[in-house]
Amino acid sequence: MTGGVTGGVEGQGGDLFVAADVHYLASGGARAAAVVSADAAFSRLIADRVELVPEVEPYQPGRFYLRELPPLHAALDGLTGPDGKMALLVVDGYADLDPDGRPGLGAHAHAEFGVPVIGVAKTAFRTATHAIPVLRGTSARPLYVTAAGMSRPGAAELVRQMAGRHRMPDALRRVDTLARHGRTA
Repeated sequence: MTGGVTGGVEGQGGDLFVAADVHYLASGGARAAAVVSADAAFSRLIADRVELVPEVEPYQPGRFYLRELPPLHAALDGLTGPDGKMALLVVDGYADLDPDGRPGLGAHAHAEFGVPVIGVAKTAFRTATHAIPVLRGTSARPLYVTAAGMSRPGAAELVRQMAGRHRMPDALRRVDTLARHGRTA
């Protein structure tokens, strides 16, 4: 996408649209992955990155972002396009956890990286009654979409339009595979 607005995210020539995920290893570390596209639909992936983080914070209920943000930094820091920067980040999970705006991973990532963040969750979270269910492909099971730094309806429309015929957009499937298995996948 060059210039213009798609789903509430404005991209300029060279801007990058990024999906990222983190997988926690039995060793106590994490593998973070990012896939990069030049358009918000992720119609063609132009790069990917996988980073190992040897140590991560232990899980703390309600403070998951403390564990997740350092591996995300490892995968995302320094990502720039020829003429631009990251314009959108898509994460596996929730941007906010309830209609009152209790911050989830996406809200913390929005504050940390300064870009709009779309949270795409595979399962419903009890308090996230504001999440927009999005059906894709022939699946009867929705994805649950939230956003920070952009409208939820705009985020849901972007997720609907993301490349791929299945419930999970291709970019999210690919980044999940890279986070779980590394480049051997």
